[in-house]
Amino acid sequence: MKIDDIPQDNSKTYHGHQKIIYGTRNGQYQAATSTGWQDEAYATEQAVADLDEQTTAARREVEQGQRSPLYYYMFRYRHDETSLAQSTGLWRWQIRRHFRPEVFAKLNPATLAKYAQAFQLSPEALRRLPDDQAT
Repeated sequence: MKIDDIPQDNSKTYHGHQKIIYGTRNGQYQAATSTGWQDEAYATEQAVADLDEQTTAARREVEQGQRSPLYYYMFRYRHDETSLAQSTGLWRWQIRRHFRPEVFAKLNPATLAKYAQAFQLSPEALRRLPDDQAT
């Protein structure tokens, strides 16, 4: 894309910031800034809406006793099993097992501390859902 063709659509997903985009000028790649692009903003908004729906569904499952609070926090802080495993140093199968409320309730303090650190929460806060309904 030519530098002069880089979109400048003032995307609200950028929150007033700009993004570096590489374009060409005289056949050479150069960095330029963009204030957004409508198509990218639409895709971002859709992805965030999907993540919010997953977080709401996860909260519902925890409230119904089907999953542990860990399951909710994984979605609230935009992790998946793989990224949470990388953040904690645990295996994915262990994380899936810890989604079970009866297993999560018996976690040793060291394992709980790994999760708490990954979410930047206290271990006590991790054991329950937050009072707010924010996703």
